[in-house]
This record gives sequence, C-alpha cells and structure tokens, in this order.
Amino acid sequence: MRRSITPGLTGLMTLFMVLTAVASAHARQPEASPRIDGPTAVARARVAADVLMSSYDPNKAWFPSSWWNSAVALQTIGDYMQRTGDRRYLGQLDNTFEKDKGVFPPGVLSGDPLLGNFTSRAIDDSEWWALTWLQAYDLTRNPKYLDMAVTIANYVYGYWDTSTCGGGVWWNAERTYKNAVTNALWIRLTAELHNRIHGDHLWLARSSTAWKWFNGSGMINANGLVNDGLTNTCTNNGQTVWSYNQGMLIGAGLELWRATRDPSIMATVRRLADAAIGPNGLVASGILTESCDALDQTCDDNGKQFKGIFMRYWTDLVDTTHDRRYAAFLDTQAESIWNADRDAAGRLGTRWSGATSDAHPNVFDWRTQASALSALIGEIPVWTPQASLAATLSPAQPVVMPAASGNTPIALNLGVSATGWFPLNANASVQAPAGWGVSPTASQLHLQPHGTAVPVNGSIPLTLTVPSLATDGHHMVTANVAAAGLHFSTQADVLVAHSIDFDTGTVNETPWLWDPDGSQSNGVQNRFADGTAHFTYRFPFPFDTTSAHVTLTIDAEYLVQVSSDNQNWTTVLQENQRITDGSNKGNQTIDLTPYLGSGSDGAKPVYVKVSDAFPDDGWGGRVYHVTASFTE
Repeated sequence: MRRSITPGLTGLMTLFMVLTAVASAHARQPEASPRIDGPTAVARARVAADVLMSSYDPNKAWFPSSWWNSAVALQTIGDYMQRTGDRRYLGQLDNTFEKDKGVFPPGVLSGDPLLGNFTSRAIDDSEWWALTWLQAYDLTRNPKYLDMAVTIANYVYGYWDTSTCGGGVWWNAERTYKNAVTNALWIRLTAELHNRIHGDHLWLARSSTAWKWFNGSGMINANGLVNDGLTNTCTNNGQTVWSYNQGMLIGAGLELWRATRDPSIMATVRRLADAAIGPNGLVASGILTESCDALDQTCDDNGKQFKGIFMRYWTDLVDTTHDRRYAAFLDTQAESIWNADRDAAGRLGTRWSGATSDAHPNVFDWRTQASALSALIGEIPVWTPQASLAATLSPAQPVVMPAASGNTPIALNLGVSATGWFPLNANASVQAPAGWGVSPTASQLHLQPHGTAVPVNGSIPLTLTVPSLATDGHHMVTANVAAAGLHFSTQADVLVAHSIDFDTGTVNETPWLWDPDGSQSNGVQNRFADGTAHFTYRFPFPFDTTSAHVTLTIDAEYLVQVSSDNQNWTTVLQENQRITDGSNKGNQTIDLTPYLGSGSDGAKPVYVKVSDAFPDDGWGGRVYHVTASFTE
C-alpha cells in the first residue's frame, strides 16, 4: 500500500537531509578540491560492494582460487559494513569462519595444505586471516573471532626468530625469507590485539619489539620507501616497492601509535606517507599506480589487490591525522576509480586511471573490485550519513543484434536501493540514445527504509526499443533517481552488433559473457574454467535468424554444452582424454541452429557453456577466441 507523506513529515525529512549533508561535510576537515557528498559516497560503495559479493562462493565460503586474497576481500567487506552501517554480509563472514576453519588438503582452498584455524606454511596468509577476524570482532563483538585471531597470532609468533637478522617473522614455514609484508602485518596484528584485550602487556611488547626491529632492518630505503625484503646477508634486497608494503607499514605504525601515543612512531608514519605520494613515490599523474600497472604489463592475481591494502591504511591515516593533503589524495583516488575505472556493471578495474591497451587491457575481476572498493570506502565520512540512494540498471551490458527489419525490444530493470529513517518517493527519469525508445521515461518509486543495517530495494521495469538501423557499437542508456535531496545516476552500456568475433580476456568479451561463474582469465586469449566452475556466453541472434554456427578456439579438458533457455543443456563437445599441455588446441565449430528456439524480446538467444570434463584434476576447458555466423 502506498503511503503519502504529510507536509509536516516532509519538513522533518528536509531538515534531516540538511543536517546529514552538513555533518557529512564536516566529518573530516575540508579539502581544497571538491568532493562528493557523504550520501553519494555511501551509495557508490554499496553498488561496488554488492558487485564484489556476487563473486562470493557460499559453498566453499570464499572467493574463487585465491586464499589470502579472499581474506583481504572479506576484510574489505567488513570495512564497508563498519563504515556504512550496512550489516547484510555478516552472515557471509560467519559462513567463512565456520566452514573454513578446519584442516584442508592442498588444492581445496589453497595451493598449500591448510593446518586448521586459518593457518598454513604461508605465514603472511595466516596473518591476513587474523586481521579479517579482528575486523569481524569489531563488527559483532563475538569473542570467537578475537579468540581465533589470538590463536593465529600465537602460531605466527612461532616464526619470530632472533637468530637470523636479529629478529623478524619468517615469510614461510621453511624459513627462507624475511620480508616487509609479513613483519608489517605482525606489527599491526599484535597492536590490534593489545588495543582489544583489556590489561594486555604481552602483545604490546611484541608489537613494539617488531616495530623497532623493522625500522632498523634496512627495508625502509633512503627515500622512505619500503622494499620487499632482506637478502640472505640481512640487507635491503632492493626489490620492488609494492604499494601494499608501504601501506601496511603505515597501518602498523598507526595502530601501535594508538597503543603508545609515541610521537616518534607518528613521525615515521608521516615520513612513509609523504614518501609514498612524493615525486619518487607510488603516484603517476596523481593516481596511485603499481609498477605492474604499466601499459606493457599485467598485474598478477596478487598485485591486483595491493593498492586496496594501501588505501585501507591510508584511510586510517586520514581519519587519525585529519591532514588535508592525505584526505585530498584519498578523494582523488576514489573519484578517478568511479569516473574512469568503472564499467556500466559497476565493476572496478586494476588501473585506477582507467588506462588500457590491446595487449594488456585493464582487468576487471573480484580482486580488482575489492582493491578499488577500499578507496570508495575511504571517501565515506567517519560520521556515517544516515540516508543514501543508489541505482543500477540490469542487464548493465546487454547485447542487441537487430533484426533486418523492425525494431528490437529488450527488457531492462532499474533497481533502486535506499537507507534512512523516513519514507522516500524516488523520482526516476531515463534517457535513451537519439532515435531509440524507452518506456517509461519517467516514474516514481515509493521506498520505506528502516535504518542503515539493511537497505530497502525497489525496481522499475523498462522496455528499450532499438531501431533496426542502429549502428554497431556501444550506446548508453542513462537513468537518474532523486529523492529528498538525494540523487544518483546509473547507466546501461548497450552493445549493438551484427557480428560476433572476440578474443577472450578482453573488454570485447565482456558483453557476451552472460555468466562467468567461477571461471578465470589470465590475460588476452585465456578464459578457463576448472573444477566445478564454468562460463556461459549468450548470443542473442536476431529474431529472423534461420541458422547459426559458433567456432571456439579451445583446448585442455573441455566440456561444451548448448541451451536455448539457459536451463536445459545438450553436450555438443567433450574432450575424453586428460590433456593438460594444450596439444589439443584447435577450432571447433558447433551448429547452433537446432537451439535457436522460438525467440523472445526480439531475439533468438543461444547459450554456450564451457566447463571441465575432468573436474578432479583442475585442467578445465580454455577458450582463446570466439566467432559466430548466422543467416537471416
């Protein structure tokens, strides 16, 4: 039932929104450069967080194919919940805690065997999980999370060794390397434990000892930048200055400073921060840039997440120091990510400048999503805005293959979410490209939020009409929503195509990739699905199509299935041998004509799914290139 808003309540809402905006603007010292309002910052982070969590596997209780990255992604979601008041993902945190705290053989959740209680031979991996559970403890105050962090910290302390280099935690159980990240993590972890355990002296002493050791180790070079680790002779190895090493040590110092209020610690933190954004630091044209972000390189799955770790602790720096320079840098990162490094589906890429190249395209996956999300979270004021409004269009990247004659209708859905304490009448307006049609162009949606813990959702169905003469290429549909001083804009990127021809692992693949499931792409011409993962392409052939074929350049242990409804599948290709060396790479052509069906929404869609013929050995189907032809 729709409820009207009385004039008196409208006045209260207006006053509430004014107070929210004022508080948001003053929650942090203002910067010289303009920044977005607090409610919009919350809405942006919510959209990005929801995209990240769409990759969470509730059965394995983690993110696909990366153990330590999963810990950091979940910690980032914890940061998001703590910053915004949104509590929808507490269940996923606990799901991971309960399902993954046991012992696992190698290859199940990690390439290493897991020893129980989130520990393994990779000592830094263990520390990442400890910090994740401390974040969960901060959110819930459930002592089981704090107890787990203590258990992990006790395990890690077994690798603190003064007999080599005078101290420091070994990077691995084999005791082959002492490096920056493992020891910065150790300082932060032990300081966090001290700051959460009443009457503690033990963890504080360990943190202080580790801080002193790190500063004397030589890993901080003459420019104030942190190299990766130590040589066998206990000197700085001169290896890459990764952003996460710099950020992690900043975060370590901040937490220890909170425990001690030692001004020398804060002085070191500021030196590290100033070096990071200085002329010889980690910034290119104002944007935090990893060395592997260069246009002739591609960051590996570890490097994709480094900048987010830096921004997590940079946000701590801003909140702690209230330094306008540091705040301005944070806001610059968040704005560049949102405006230059985001696609219509709300996915955030690895290069925050948005730069890309054909050979080394800007990569979008759950790791890059978690990384960039940390910057968006940092832009939210410490005093959380109590109202927000966000919107998305779905599908966000539809493909239209117009019929030879007549218009092609496609269905879109405008989703709207809100937080707050008062009813909202959200006004929506939609603009389509010139010569196209959209219905309705304007509408209103009534929302009844009940605080910040669970955003309320509503939707408006739309029909987009694409003319038969629409030109090939990308066309934007824009939707704007507004209510009681709140506003948000979202887009759908509609690809009009009369042919299908793309390399996998590129932006040209994305619109056709209907369901990536747990598949991965390690660069151009490398989309693969192993184990229980798969990936599905959707080809919306024109409504008047009479025949169609697709050719896949494919190898390894593939299983290819075809469907007209994405539910009932027919196997059309299957490798019967366990081939792991690419020796069966070739072009496989599939007749799709029997699966064209009767058509809907102006198209005859066919779904092609690639998965693993031998899911037990991890060498599933890999696709390099896709082409298709059809006859009308």
